[in-house]
Amino acid sequence: MNSELLQQVRVLDPLTNTDQIADVLIADGVIQQIAPQILDLPETTQVRNCQGLVVGPGLVDLYSHSGEPGFEERETLESLMKAASVGGFTRVAILPDTKPPVDNPAGLAFLQRNTKVRENPQFPTLYFWGALTTGIQGQQMTELAELAAAGVVGFADGHPIQNLALLRRLLEYLQPLGKPVAIWPCDRHLAGSGVMREGPDSIRFGLAGNPAISETAALAALLELVEAIGTAVHIMRVSTARSVQLIQDAKTRGLPVTASTPWTHSILDTSSLSSYNPSLHIDPPLGNPADRTALEQAAREGVIDAIAVDHTPYSYEEKTVAFGESPAGTIGLELALPLLWHTLVANGTWTALELWRALSTQPALCLQQKPATLAAGQPAEIILFDPQQTWTLDVHTLHSRSTNTPWLGRQLSGRVLQTWNN
Repeated sequence: MNSELLQQVRVLDPLTNTDQIADVLIADGVIQQIAPQILDLPETTQVRNCQGLVVGPGLVDLYSHSGEPGFEERETLESLMKAASVGGFTRVAILPDTKPPVDNPAGLAFLQRNTKVRENPQFPTLYFWGALTTGIQGQQMTELAELAAAGVVGFADGHPIQNLALLRRLLEYLQPLGKPVAIWPCDRHLAGSGVMREGPDSIRFGLAGNPAISETAALAALLELVEAIGTAVHIMRVSTARSVQLIQDAKTRGLPVTASTPWTHSILDTSSLSSYNPSLHIDPPLGNPADRTALEQAAREGVIDAIAVDHTPYSYEEKTVAFGESPAGTIGLELALPLLWHTLVANGTWTALELWRALSTQPALCLQQKPATLAAGQPAEIILFDPQQTWTLDVHTLHSRSTNTPWLGRQLSGRVLQTWNN
């Protein structure tokens, strides 16, 4: 029996609301025992002193982007899985905007085959969103039932759908399929050429502003459709304080909605754009300080159900241009946990359980999956995290092929030491 004892580790499990110091015995990929002290050990058990370390369920990312197929210079499936594993993610759901997009069963089968040949006990399980519209162009719906039967985790374009009549029909056709449906509310006409959130900072920095109503107007329309049709919807990329109010009101009225915000929007705001770093050009854009505060509070309290990574890799050449000319997106699978822990937990704003709930348990529930848990007899889908370890983020420590992150060259605190994914 291949066994390992994590001795006196801090055990976090938001599913059981557990935060305790204990011994954890793992054997053959299964959690055998969790107790204040474990003395009766199998022979050849590897004992690790884990004082000061944290063990918790593997993290779950609701939506991220893969370069493969079509943009392998940005990211391959293998480099994405390595980055996710190093970041503590054991499940990652991939958006369909590859080339070609995942808008038919054949495209899905290609990704499933290419993922299977790269299987590794430490790599995350990849799930794939099926496109809502052909070519993710927002013009014509895909063969939804065929994609559902082929095994997509749910349906999302990852792009805003501007045609409300089409969105209405999609929600009607999707209802009997019972799969998660993720919609990004954004009115591109209202957004115009804006590259950052409209407000005092956009004026000060001389960058074109994207008004908050580009999100909230589209969100209000989406909520009207949900109320009329009844199809459950996950609201992607929530980025404004007003959106939080609309979602809270919708939940109070019993609408079947869940919501997520990108990890960057809980710790950064428009004041960070004084550097004009193209890696901070994100869509939806970073909010004004009041937006960041509202999003952070809503994610902690559960109004926003989950935090998503929305890992969006771009090559060095694509991002090394002026801020407004760069493609929108930043990477984050390797960075989300340490930076969120340092910013939210270390200073006492959040508890460790609240962060783990937003990154693990709740994203799994939004995907209609059973969350991982730390209990005897359960598969070891867990990670070991050192919140104190410092390391420098550079091209040698990154496992993603892309380096589009504003933290490049900085010293970070907190690192995942090991990932188990049975």
